[in-house]
Parts: sequence; structure tokens; C-alpha cells
Amino acid sequence: MSSNLSHNLILETALSVDGITDYIKELLEEDANLTQVWVYGEVSSASQHPKGLFFTLQDSEGTASIRCVVWGNLVKELVQMPKKGEQVLVLGSLSVFQQRGEYQLRVWQALPAGEGLQALRFQQLRNRLQAEGLFDEERKRSLPPHPQTIAVVTSPQAAAWGDIQKTLKQRYPGLQVLLSPAIVQGEQAPDSIVAAIARVEKDSRAQVIILGRGGGSVEDLACFNDERVVRAIAFSSIPIVTGIGHERDESLADLAADFAAHTPTAAAEIVVPELADLIIEHQERVVQLQTLINQQIQREGSRLLLLRNRLRRLQIDRDIEEKGRSLSWLQQRLIQATNQQFETANQRCQLLQQKLATLDPKSVLQRGYAVVRNQAECIVKSGEGLQVGEELLIQLGKGKVKVEVREVLKDLKPQRRRGRRG
Repeated sequence: MSSNLSHNLILETALSVDGITDYIKELLEEDANLTQVWVYGEVSSASQHPKGLFFTLQDSEGTASIRCVVWGNLVKELVQMPKKGEQVLVLGSLSVFQQRGEYQLRVWQALPAGEGLQALRFQQLRNRLQAEGLFDEERKRSLPPHPQTIAVVTSPQAAAWGDIQKTLKQRYPGLQVLLSPAIVQGEQAPDSIVAAIARVEKDSRAQVIILGRGGGSVEDLACFNDERVVRAIAFSSIPIVTGIGHERDESLADLAADFAAHTPTAAAEIVVPELADLIIEHQERVVQLQTLINQQIQREGSRLLLLRNRLRRLQIDRDIEEKGRSLSWLQQRLIQATNQQFETANQRCQLLQQKLATLDPKSVLQRGYAVVRNQAECIVKSGEGLQVGEELLIQLGKGKVKVEVREVLKDLKPQRRRGRRG
């Protein structure tokens, strides 16, 4: 019973969403300090609308921002038209947009206040990185025509992840898609994106990386102008395609990437071909190949017919028969000449064998002759120079004999007979 009473008391004192919004609206819009206030800041984004001009002011460090609106005809009364990157001094009053629960500054007038610090820093960073060659076209790498694995660096909760998956699946079924999750908004985003790219490189399976994020304000996309992210993209070993938001202006990440698209969906369309287009191209190539083959067959058929007619005119059959008889006669002559040469050569070989047998020292020894050698194994051809007691080796037809010189006899030449004179 007591719990029901307390619950009813809470309901009686509780405010509705509309009630608390009205209360906040009354506090802000009736505060004398906020009904007419000058605000100084840098224009971080600006867009023209039929109802008026919408832009965002932020401080020089980018730590605070406020939405501003200039309604209707008041736009023409502005001394300075707010442009992105410029610093302005605006006069207006605070109001509450109840449908979103947001407060905004209704601007009546805008005055110039010099170049924005953030825009100046952005330009200085861009010039420095450009001087290093990080945006040069020579650094850009071509994408593989038929990648098998693609890595996506984005937030798993972002709509961009779903758009990329859907597009890749529709265009190129069977593709392996890897997610390297990253924070893509806020102060932690740059380090998170750099780490996500490094993970893909270490994994080494992907042939292409898509760095994607859906639409957002300039403040939301500030991480893609961070120097750490730009360098990670420029020095990646894997080609990177960016699909960042719907802003017209290019981010520094876009300039460093190998290819840049305006949306995550467009980035997915860049990295893979359309399967239906590939099928059509293949069918066209098949038709072209068939046409070329048919043309070649027709040309060769005509050429064959021409040669056939020429052969008939030349009476090739008779020529072949005559050439055959001529070849047969030449073959017989060649065989006869070859046989004669072989017989002559055979006879010559037999004659040479007989001469060799006659000259063979062993044959001489078999006839009763002997070969005498001294101790130096030199053949002794004369008794001169031999000494008594010297050992000699005599080679016979069969076997060898060692002898000792007992006496060296002089060679007695026979005297010639003198004829009688008459």
C-alpha cells in the first residue's frame, strides 16, 4: 500500500519530456544575458538551405561548438557570410529546438574576425605533407582487378559497415571480407584507426583496405585530417580506398589514399567489379573468339580449295610416279656402289691384317728368333759395348732366359773372292 502511494506521488511531481524542455526553453530564452549576445568563434561547417543558413561555430582548440541559424531574409543582411575555416563575430539570441532537445544561436548579424586558427593549422599541415610527397600521384597504387580478400577499417556499429558488406556481397559474391574495428569519431579515433590499419598489414591476407565512415559534420570527421592517420595511409603496404562521409571537401586522408570515394558504398564499388558486368564481358569475349575462329576457318578453307585446284592443274600424281621410279633406280645404284665399296674395303682390311701379322714381333719369335735386352731393358743390337760377366735377358717365343756374357766374339766378315784374269 505504501509503495503504491510513493509511486503515485512520484508520478504527480514528475515532468514530461515536453514539460522539462519547456522549462529549459523558458530559462534560456528569457535570460537577459542570452537574449542579445555576441559570440566569437571559427566556422567549422556551413550549409545553405531554403529556410536559411545553418552553420557551426567552435572555439580555436575545437573543444566546444554551438549550432547557429540565420533565418530567411536575414541572410542578405549579414555583413560577413559565414564560410568554413573563417573566424566571425556573430550577434544573436539563444533558442531551444524542442524536437531534438538542442539549443542553438539565432543569428541576426555576422562580422569578419580574421582567418580561423583551425583552418590555418589545417592548411599548414596540408602544405607540409604535400611537400613530403605524401599526396603525389606517383605514390598511388593500382587496385587488384579481382581481389579475394578485402579488409574494412570502420566502426562495427556504424551504418557504413553494413553498407559496405551489402555492396560487396551484391557485386562480388564469395569475397572474403575482414573487419578491423576502429573508432571513427572523437579524440581516440586517430590512434584507433592507425592501430586498425596496422592489424590488417600484420594479418597480410587482404589485398585492399577500405577506410570508411558515414556522413557527419566537420567536427565528426576531424580524425581523418589527423597527421597520424594520413601517414598510416600513405605508408601502408596495402592499397587503401577511402569512403568518408558526404562532405564536398576532401580530407587529408582522401589525398593520401590510393583512391578516394565520397561514400562507403562508392568505395566498395571501386574495389570490386560487378559480377554481372564480368559475365557480360566474358560472353562478349566468347562471341568475339567464335567469330574470329569462324573467320579463320573460312580463310583456311578458301586457301585449301585454291591449293587443291593448283595441284590438279599440275598433274601431281604423274609427277610423283615418275619421281618414284627415278628414286627406285637411284636406290639400286646406291646399293650396288655401297656393296662394291664394302667388298674393296674388306679385302684391304684382310691384306693389312696379314701385313700386321708378319710384322708382329711375337710372330718373329715363334720362328726361332730371340730378343736380347741388357739390364737397362734396352734391346741389344750389337756385341760392341758388352762386357764379360754382364747379365742379359733373352726373350724367346715361349719364356725368357737370363744369361751371363762369357766372351764377346768379333764379327768376322767373309772375304770376297777375286776372279781370275785371263
